[in-house]
Amino acid sequence: MSKVLSSDSSEKNDGVAAVDRALVIATSLANSGSALTLTELSLRTGMYKSTLLRLLSSLEKAGLVVHRNDKRYALGPLAFVFGRAFEQTNGLQDAIHPQLVWLVNQGTESPSFHVRNDDEHRLCLMRIDSNHSTLDRIRPGDLLPIDRGAAGKVLTSFGQGLPAKTLNAQDLLFTSFGERDPLCGAIAAPVFGPSASLVGALSVSGPLERFSELAVSRMKSLMLKAAQEATQNLGGKWPLVG
Repeated sequence: MSKVLSSDSSEKNDGVAAVDRALVIATSLANSGSALTLTELSLRTGMYKSTLLRLLSSLEKAGLVVHRNDKRYALGPLAFVFGRAFEQTNGLQDAIHPQLVWLVNQGTESPSFHVRNDDEHRLCLMRIDSNHSTLDRIRPGDLLPIDRGAAGKVLTSFGQGLPAKTLNAQDLLFTSFGERDPLCGAIAAPVFGPSASLVGALSVSGPLERFSELAVSRMKSLMLKAAQEATQNLGGKWPLVG
């Protein structure tokens, strides 16, 4: 005999589905890079316009979405509040940003900091351009594939946290040459938090032509220093390096 859901269970399921759809809308707006029309949102989310209008109305009231005068939808001020709260709660800005500045001052390629977004993507949280005239194109908020690039290798390799065994310096450094972008190279190292949990990946990236053997060796040394300092700033324990 099939089980009939109670009205309470049905309402809970409807509520969860509505939250899931609202998050899909907010994520679509965040990833678009520009405001979207209702038609564009419908194509991106796969939702009917009637469903979108109902959910957008609730998101507007909360301040997570704004409906502009040009009839397009964009993220609202609540998204900024969430972003600031994330930074303050995790202490990332104070712990990571000084290391990005330090790396630039040492003459490295452009440094950035990445975290896992989902099983397929990593998210660039911070980025500072290097002092070089030609740069790669990465900006805070960019979603990048987690299965390609030096930072992606860090996030997948240390996803379960820091292993108990003693590591060599090379175990903490990852490189990529032309993987995500055929014209770009990158070097990345992990940043750990309390309880040896992985916080994210610190990386430097730029045109592949500037990743000579000498430059890579120098930047690897600088990356280890920056990642260790960031880890200690977050109250994490840097691994023993054999």
